Amino acid sequence: MDGHFTGYASLFGVPDLGRDVVAPGAFAASLRARGNSGVRMLWQHDPAEPVGRWLSLTEDARGLRVAGQLNLAVQRARELDALLREGALDGLSIGFRTVRASPDRGGLRRLHSLDLWEISLVTFPLQPGARIAAKSAPSESLPSESLPLAQALHAFARRVAPPRAHPSTRPVAAPSPRAKRFA
Repeated sequence: MDGHFTGYASLFGVPDLGRDVVAPGAFAASLRARGNSGVRMLWQHDPAEPVGRWLSLTEDARGLRVAGQLNLAVQRARELDALLREGALDGLSIGFRTVRASPDRGGLRRLHSLDLWEISLVTFPLQPGARIAAKSAPSESLPSESLPLAQALHAFARRVAPPRAHPSTRPVAAPSPRAKRFA
């Protein structure tokens, strides 16, 4: 393999496990300002783990479509390439700063404008549909038998995870009266 892959890093109009919904056009300004080279490709959102580069980042009717190439001179990228080939890894996740958002029905947060910093290959994406769709050649796709396991894992994660509050609305715990201070 040569490290090439394609997929969707974000889907429009589909709530993620954090209850955020990305609106169509949310990446437009950021993609114009940064271009492909200004968005990093990382492993698990770790800035110490760059693994390749983005060849193409475009918004279409479905979401943020990506084409990337792992840098096979990097050990971690060779490992990721092997995992992609075996179908053991297929998740994508975005790292961004919210520029403009609004509350949506049902307690969701609609993201209208995002400053996209990085897109990571991840084991478990927050957006279950953010997946690598093809490796090496655009016609190669993931085996359909791998999708039910991923869907079951995400359903389980949703059942056991506590509801996520927006960072600005999270309660701050008061110090316990029995807590001792150490100097």
